[in-house]
This record gives sequence, structure tokens and C-alpha cells, in this order.
Amino acid sequence: MSNDYQAIVIGAGPGGYPCAIRLAQLGVKTLVVEKEYWGGVCLNVGCIPSKALINASKRYQHVQHAGDWGINISGEVSLDVEKLQKWKSDVVNRLTGGVNNLLKANKVDQLFGTATLVAPNAITVASDEGERRITADNIVIATGSSPIQIPGFSFADGPVLDSTKALALTEIPKKMVVIGGGYIGLEMTGVYAKLGCEVTVVEMMDQLLPGFEKDVVRIITRQMKKDNVKALLKTRALGWEKTANGIEVEVETEKGKRKLECDYVMVTVGRRPNTKGIGLETLGIEMDGPFIKIDKQMKTNVPGVYAIGDVAGQPMLAHKATHEGEVVAEVIAGHDVQYEAKTVPAVCFTDPEIATAGLSEDDAKAAGHEIKVGKVPFAAIGKAIANGETDGFIKVIIDADSKLILGVTIVGAHASDIISEAALAIEMCAEALDVGLTIHPHPTLGESVMEATKAALGEAIHVVNK
Repeated sequence: MSNDYQAIVIGAGPGGYPCAIRLAQLGVKTLVVEKEYWGGVCLNVGCIPSKALINASKRYQHVQHAGDWGINISGEVSLDVEKLQKWKSDVVNRLTGGVNNLLKANKVDQLFGTATLVAPNAITVASDEGERRITADNIVIATGSSPIQIPGFSFADGPVLDSTKALALTEIPKKMVVIGGGYIGLEMTGVYAKLGCEVTVVEMMDQLLPGFEKDVVRIITRQMKKDNVKALLKTRALGWEKTANGIEVEVETEKGKRKLECDYVMVTVGRRPNTKGIGLETLGIEMDGPFIKIDKQMKTNVPGVYAIGDVAGQPMLAHKATHEGEVVAEVIAGHDVQYEAKTVPAVCFTDPEIATAGLSEDDAKAAGHEIKVGKVPFAAIGKAIANGETDGFIKVIIDADSKLILGVTIVGAHASDIISEAALAIEMCAEALDVGLTIHPHPTLGESVMEATKAALGEAIHVVNK
């Protein structure tokens, strides 16, 4: 007796829905099961709505300083938070509707409910209509991740925010404490600070953005000070309590305990993969720490069962999940492919933005490379000056002998848009001159890639070569 489907995808996030669409394009009869959001966390309460608010907050701040460009705005600049939230929701709804339309157009069957693995070729789906058993030749686990809670700060409590709740506030708090100085915490810090909230960031480590190079963090810290954000490093959050004026968050610093008054406390200490309660133990699926163990074809140790995205390991990024989803679709369709990406670019939508591809200086040295570094400040790029956005730099790391591009770090406005050229160069094993001799249009921010690559060779025009 044949199975109901050739493939079932559990989860319709940035890994699951592209996987399902690609499977259908390859002629594989596919069902995708989703329990909460079509488009997943990223589209509904993560990447997209946060970027909508980040963009709005930056524009709000720019308008307030429009006089610097000779643009006179009569009257006080004001913010309609409810209208801002409606605009954000419209953006999300437009995209979720697009996901549904794409799935239907590609003849992917959709089912809303909670899926549980019960056999290597079967799941049960619980929904308002009851529970049903569905079988398939292949099952792809794409269940994503959830915010980590810490002791003393339950997301069930009104004043305690995770990123989802922070994106939905219909008022701008007077004061907010953000626990966690990683990229999610600092992105949301930037939004509310620019909209007029007094924000204090609490971070256990000795620097914000742990893991990033100090020259990058220095630029971000400088802007945070301009936005009147306070940062407490080497500090641990202990708990909170209600007061007559809001809440107080108790923290422990190097100098002892202290209390921080605020209206809300946001916890952004990371995310954990959604692997609990989905039946992994029933199938005996092997784990790699908190993640599902997979090979280069996204296969688990159980034949016919695959895993992609946040549940399948670091980096927990939407675009990595999408790529993995397309790879596993090709594998299921019988194609001889595997995951072979040389780099997964990463972006922090802080102010200014940070984007990386390939190795950092320290990573390159640790890998045994003798390196040369080209570093060009945005203040040397004509378009950045014309835009009034000169904070930051682009840094290119090359192998001193082969001249291969090993890594690129950008901190500056529109870094997220510029980094793709760097990722392509690394993926294609480009040498520095491949980029350096490529004519880039002027004036653009993109020509900073060319200039920094030439700087690594000692041939830059607009900065003094070392």
C-alpha cells in the first residue's frame, strides 16, 4: 500500500515553505504542515516585522535631523504608534498571503495543525477537526526555534517581553531594560531608543555583540551613546518586581546589586531549537547537543527523515534554512546534491548595520593563514558622504600568498545590501584582483568593496595604503 504523500514538510517557515515549493516543482507530491504561522517566525514575528520597525525608527530619527540638509519641517515631528503597527502588519500580511499563494500555485497541499512523528514514514496532525494520521515516503523536520527564557523572567508575565511581544507594543515605553546584548537585543534597542525610549542593555559578557571583533563593536557602541542607550557589561539579571510606577529589574554588577526602573523588560538571550514534543525520541533520531544531527544531504540517522533550518544546527539564520530546504528537496527528488556552501553571510540590523561573510581576521589566523587586510572607512566613499552616513568601514581579508579573498566584514549603512558581492566572491574562490579589477559604478556604496580589496593589495586610490 502506497503512502499518502511522497514528502511531508513539518513547518512552513523560511526553510519549510521553500522546501515544499521546490519539491512540488520537481514533481514530488508534497504536504506542508504548519501549527502557527504560514511563513514562520521570520516572516510573521521576526525578520520582516523587525526590519519594518527598524526602518521606520531610522526614518523618524532622520526626519528630526532633516535641518542638517536644509530641509525645514514646520511643527513638531510626532509618532502615531498604532498607525506604525498597522503598517507593519500590512507588510507581514502581504508576505504571508504571498506564501500561501505560492504554495497553492505550486500545488502543495497545506494543513494547519500540530504534527508529531510516530514512525519513520508517518505523522499525526492534531487540529480543531481532531487528529489524523498521514504517511509519506519522506519527512522533513523544519520546526524552527523559540526565544530562550531565563529564570525569574517568564514571557507569560505582561511586563516581560520576548522579541514577539516587543514587536507588537502599541505605545513607546518611557524606559526599557533589555537583557542580552546580542544582535536581536541591539536591533530592538535601536528601534525603541530612536522612538524616544530610554533603554538600558544588560549583558553578562565584557562586550556587546559577543563574538564580533572589537573594531566593529566600537562603531555600534558609539552610535548607541548618541541614542542615549546605557550598557551594563559583566552584569547579570536576577529578577523583577512591580512598583507603583512600573517595574524594577534587579541586576548584579561587578560593584554589587542595583535596581533599574522601567516599564518593560525585554529578554533576548538567544533562541533554542524546537525539538521537544515532536516525536524525535519515538524514532530514535540522533542529536548533536540541542540540534538534530544531520549529514551534508540533511539526512538524519533514520532513513527517510531529514532536518533543516534552526533545528539542524548553527548558524540559526533564515537564508541558511532556505538553502538547506532547497538542497533536501533536490535530494528527495533523487538528484546527487549536498550542502557545500563556503560561507553563510550574516547581518545585524543595528545602527549602523553589520554584515560578514567568510572569516574574520582572528579566524583566518587561527586557520593558519598569513593574511593581508584592506580596510576602508565609509568616510572615504563619496556616496556615503553624500548620504550623510559615514560611520563604519569595510574590511577585506585575503591570503597573503594566494591572494584569495578569505573574509569580508562591513559595518556601515546598507551593509546588508553590499555583503552579497563578498559572499559571491568567497563562494567562487575569487582572488583579490577579481574584485579589484571589476569596474564598480560611481558614486555607489558598492565600490567600497572594490576599494577595500585593492587596499588589501596596497593599491587603493582613496585611502593611504599601509
